[in-house]
Amino acid sequence: MANLFRKTLTSFVFCSALVGTPALAAEQVSNNPLLYSLAWKQASAEYEALYYQGFNIAKMHVELALANHKQGDKPLAIVSDFDDTLALPLAYWGHLVNKDIDFFDDAIWDKWIPKNEMVASPGAKEFLEFCHRNGVEIFYITSREQGENTFEYALGNIRHLGFPLKDESHLTVLRESSNKEIRQNEIMKGYDIAVFLGDNLNDFRRKYYVKGDVEGRKKKMKEDRTLFGRKYVLFPNPTDGHWMASIFGESEPEASDKNRAMLKEAAAGIR
Repeated sequence: MANLFRKTLTSFVFCSALVGTPALAAEQVSNNPLLYSLAWKQASAEYEALYYQGFNIAKMHVELALANHKQGDKPLAIVSDFDDTLALPLAYWGHLVNKDIDFFDDAIWDKWIPKNEMVASPGAKEFLEFCHRNGVEIFYITSREQGENTFEYALGNIRHLGFPLKDESHLTVLRESSNKEIRQNEIMKGYDIAVFLGDNLNDFRRKYYVKGDVEGRKKKMKEDRTLFGRKYVLFPNPTDGHWMASIFGESEPEASDKNRAMLKEAAAGIR
């Protein structure tokens, strides 16, 4: 019986290799480097807990700022990134892995954005509503490019999620740059920023956008280590972001064997 089972199994694997049955498909899918990162996003309680933790920390800083705010002081505000900070594009990433796509795909992303399928990050809406109730201005800054309708799509995402928005001047959409510092500096002239929120160091200051130098970017981060959890609240994002530019030299590298090899080296700690 054991020999018959082994022969049957061998025959199945051989036939699967010839005709492309699920045995081969499973082998191919298992090589997608997105799977661990995205499975963690989709399935782990820890991922959601980190968002609750981040918004709890942000709320404490806003509460402290409100308690210390005096007549004549600048009005209080928060400045936040949008994607993967306040809103999660989990369905987009799920679509990629179902298609066995292993790198960010701009064309698919651009078509997906207008569908309004993002979900609010755990704790995001409650935090934003707390700020709104207490007169703390909310400024959204995002970097996107979906053509002439880019701003309207971002506005639609905010409205779909029911996030507070005082007026359209409180939403900044950067189409030709990911440099948020210019707009942040403009806001800081008129407001006291209680906290900055982002999933990416570049959401806080441009200095962190370092290309092709992993250790150099870490060094710049460590220079500001006292700001994290105090002025900057950082959320987890292992699937994309400017951390990739420190590896590949660009934030959205193409899906190539060369880049897959570079990703493997980075995962192995090879510098």
